[in-house]
Amino acid sequence: MSKIIPDHIQNISPYVPGRLIEEVERELGLTGLIKLASNENSLGSSPLALAAMAEYLPRIHRYADADSRSLKKALTDKFGFDPLTLVAGNGSSEFILVLAHILLGSGLKAVMSKPSFTLYAKNAQAAGAEVVEIPLTKEYGHNLSALAQAIDDHTRLVILDNPLNPTGAWLTAEDIMAFHRSLPESTVLVVDEAYVEFARRKRPDWREALISPGRLVVMRTFSKLYGLAGLRAAYALMSPELAQAVNKARQPFNLNLLAQVAAVAALADDDFVEKTLRMTWRCLDFYQAETLRLGLKPSPTEANFIMVDLAGRLADQVYQEVVQRGVITRSLTSFGLPYHLRFNAGTEREGQALIQALQQALGA
Repeated sequence: MSKIIPDHIQNISPYVPGRLIEEVERELGLTGLIKLASNENSLGSSPLALAAMAEYLPRIHRYADADSRSLKKALTDKFGFDPLTLVAGNGSSEFILVLAHILLGSGLKAVMSKPSFTLYAKNAQAAGAEVVEIPLTKEYGHNLSALAQAIDDHTRLVILDNPLNPTGAWLTAEDIMAFHRSLPESTVLVVDEAYVEFARRKRPDWREALISPGRLVVMRTFSKLYGLAGLRAAYALMSPELAQAVNKARQPFNLNLLAQVAAVAALADDDFVEKTLRMTWRCLDFYQAETLRLGLKPSPTEANFIMVDLAGRLADQVYQEVVQRGVITRSLTSFGLPYHLRFNAGTEREGQALIQALQQALGA
């Protein structure tokens, strides 16, 4: 197969997902594990979304709307977006894949931070492009000046996740737009806002920016805030010209029927959103205080998770100790941070169980 599969594909490292509860329970012979590893919504899914899916189950023998028009209308009605700037997709990862397919190739470059969401680099590699990864600042945020210096005439994609995964760091809209204005005309900036709804700071309003030259893409998901991770529903904002190109290159019927109706219903579920945000912010404040008490170093976060410096302890080892006590977290070794652990906000019971397990694991 080495003569068939090109080197740039052979050299891609497989994506390392958060582990499934069922998988870990079978491996350890345990039951009732708490999962705080994949930044999911511990309250479950929007009740309105669940009801909408139940109503549409008898219709799944029909194809979904290939253009997700009901979802686009709901997004337009709620946020004031121009429908021509909207593309619906099968998770934000689909947009990364399609944009890499459209914009990248041999001899071209994609620039991003390291660590950040690992699928950015993998999809750029799969397109045959050179991946340029810039280390984070000492505060674990995007180093915009270093990123800017890495960009040249061969750079077609720059990708920023904001908030940044796995650290939770935040860039202001002003900083992002100043960075965007500095880019060459041949470079597209992708801003991944998978966690932006959890930010307690002022959130960007991109509507005006999308009218201008059109070298901006903003991605958002229904996986986190709305609890629809298993459905892979997402949307992206971009110029009408780029949206047309993405629609040509993406798969037809990319967002399935149940995902579409669930996303539309979830957008109207303000009660669920408010409950999720209250739970998230309360739990993150609890984590900050308790991990400091344990002698650890929590990073500031604007996401629904927190990254903790384990003060010299190996994350893989602490992960194993914590999971044996009933809680699944995420070791950040695969992100290049072998002394850091990440865990998402949960219910009060889940948060207390995590801190208790962590305290026991550390012998604190």
